[in-house]
Amino acid sequence: MPNSKTSYDVIIIGAGVAGCSLAHALASTPRKEPLRIALVERSLEEPDRIVGELLQPGGVMSLQQLGLEHCLEEIDSIPVYGYCVTEKEKIVHIPYPAGHKGRSFHHGKFITNLRNAAKKAKGVDVIEATVNDLIESDQRIIGVAATKKNATDNGKISLYAHLVIVADGCFSNFRTKVMGPRVCNPVTKSYFVGVILNDATLPYQYHGTVCLTESAGPVLLYQIGTHDTRMLVDVKAPVPSDLKSYILEKVVPQLPSALRTSVTEALQEGNLRKMPNSFLPSVMQGGNEFGTKEGVFLVGDAWNMRHPLTGGGMTVAFNDIVILRDILAQVGDFSHWDEIREGLRRWHWDRKSLASTVNILSVALYDLFGANDDNLEVLRTGCFKYFELGGECVNGPVSLLAAIIQSPATLFYHFFSVAFYSIWVMFTHPRLLERGPGSKPRLIAPRLAQYPFLFVKAIIVIWTAILVFVPLLWTEIRWWSPDDKNARATVLFRYGMPVAALATVAFGAFRLTI
Repeated sequence: MPNSKTSYDVIIIGAGVAGCSLAHALASTPRKEPLRIALVERSLEEPDRIVGELLQPGGVMSLQQLGLEHCLEEIDSIPVYGYCVTEKEKIVHIPYPAGHKGRSFHHGKFITNLRNAAKKAKGVDVIEATVNDLIESDQRIIGVAATKKNATDNGKISLYAHLVIVADGCFSNFRTKVMGPRVCNPVTKSYFVGVILNDATLPYQYHGTVCLTESAGPVLLYQIGTHDTRMLVDVKAPVPSDLKSYILEKVVPQLPSALRTSVTEALQEGNLRKMPNSFLPSVMQGGNEFGTKEGVFLVGDAWNMRHPLTGGGMTVAFNDIVILRDILAQVGDFSHWDEIREGLRRWHWDRKSLASTVNILSVALYDLFGANDDNLEVLRTGCFKYFELGGECVNGPVSLLAAIIQSPATLFYHFFSVAFYSIWVMFTHPRLLERGPGSKPRLIAPRLAQYPFLFVKAIIVIWTAILVFVPLLWTEIRWWSPDDKNARATVLFRYGMPVAALATVAFGAFRLTI
């Protein structure tokens, strides 16, 4: 039997968070002629993942803008009113601003609701098939070649469209083909090892909990059902061969005492699962200027990822879809790539206020909470003490975390406020000192004779803070891949030469005045 051929306006690869919401958004946009949309997913069975289970308040607001807030209902979802951070038995409460709440849930149940919403949208065909390749003609992607699941014949189909959108997640099979030489490869920061606790008692009900440890990475806990609480343990590479023993010996003793029994019981039952924590900065899309394909672009984790510690991934994705929906609504014909290209450039920058804030915060906070040297340890201690001040020292950072405030400038202010407050803490607060075997530790304040050493260390701590924040900020300002030498050379020539020329003219004018 020959391959089946079907034409659409848009093909979306992947029926996850980004793919489903984008299909629904495009189908719901008023147009003279309704769009025909193919949403292709390799398996429509309920997915089972250990991340994508917490939606920040900013993500809930974006979901409401998309008309998909009902997807949070009837899945035993849990309201989230903020966070608490623990260090040994010390706890600091970090509530969301009044009137705001997030939601947490089993990922698979939420995705099932999103898929059902996409199926009901006018003009959307949800197709269960594995996309094997992108069909290309004259340097433009014009469709996909796929194999239908459980087909009675060979199941080979070809789908064609004016526009193909790749939303196949963090392990994208098509990232390299779409981006070409501009591709930016994900960097794995660490791994989350996940397990579900039964009827666990968190320090604050309906709050995410971040437990700081000395010998391991941070531990994140949040309720995802009436009886279920997700625990994610950060583990750096190389991952220990016996994860259960590692967590029982290194992590559990540092958790709040009320959690230890539930965690131990869950670990004894096994079923530990691992997920890489990857960072992938966004790269400008929209045409062949630096080698990217026409007729296709990436969305979601296929294009941009951040550390999941702050639970911001779905929030960024839904905000991206809101902005993209409004931009594509102004494009009358998706076969006009020049219009799509310009829209993608606008989208790249319009999303930055939220995406950059969440992306930078996720990695910067992970670097502090997973501190592995003395200078980062000073910043982590200062961060904990900063939260203890309360007021705007809590309201500002948690509003950034919740994506209520979308401002990299505000993030810069609070991050370096923490850095300078960390130095104040280092000079003025007593620290626990182990005096020797068999003797009790004592709290001892720094002596005047130690101040010269502390002044030097203060400079190093500030420099460490700069090394954490500024490179992250640069990844959000830079619109090309760091691995793309041609793009880097083009940017330097286009922008560096005029700056050099202006500097030369200015210097010459200055010489004439003297």
